[in-house]
Amino acid sequence: MAKTPAQRIKKHGAKAAVPEHSLPPVINPTTQRTPQKAQSNSRLIVIAGVVASVFLFWYLHLLTLNQMTQLSGGLAMPDSLIGGFSTDYIAQLRNAMDDAARGQLNYVHKTAGTLFPLIFGFSWLLLIGTNVARKSWRWAMWAAPLLFAVAHLWSNVAIDSVMASETPDAGSVAIASAVTVASWVLFLLSLLCGLVAVFLGRKDATARKDADPTS
Repeated sequence: MAKTPAQRIKKHGAKAAVPEHSLPPVINPTTQRTPQKAQSNSRLIVIAGVVASVFLFWYLHLLTLNQMTQLSGGLAMPDSLIGGFSTDYIAQLRNAMDDAARGQLNYVHKTAGTLFPLIFGFSWLLLIGTNVARKSWRWAMWAAPLLFAVAHLWSNVAIDSVMASETPDAGSVAIASAVTVASWVLFLLSLLCGLVAVFLGRKDATARKDADPTS
């Protein structure tokens, strides 16, 4: 068996022939991560998030919740009422829907109703973060998608609660209605912040290009 370098030194002393050994480089020098590549990767993630958000909005509000009206005699689901709803409306909706229909609405809230605000909020945080350079503006714009995600998830729970109650409490319905309205307002505000962020990003890119004569 071949002896190790330590065994050779122990047996032959200073005359031991120890082969040279060198470790392979840890970092591949041919791989270069430039700021342009990092920015390109972040843009791809943002685009994927925006596309996923658009799909989930269509699936939740334009497809699933719209189809739920077939189980309620044509009455819209509380999530779709931008202007809110009253106790009488919830009572009317409960009477029009059986336990299976209300269970299906609860299932929608736990699946697409949860995924949409989370993915939308995360995507809009990235969209704003990659386009807005000024820290104060970035934090101010981040507030809208963050609050939207919280309000949307809260409205899911509040709506399920009033729909599960045989005699909906006026206070609980008022809270559910207010949170639903706030969710829609914050959603529209988030869209506006996203448009402003894209405009600021293009403006900064144009300014950098004009300042660099070599570009």
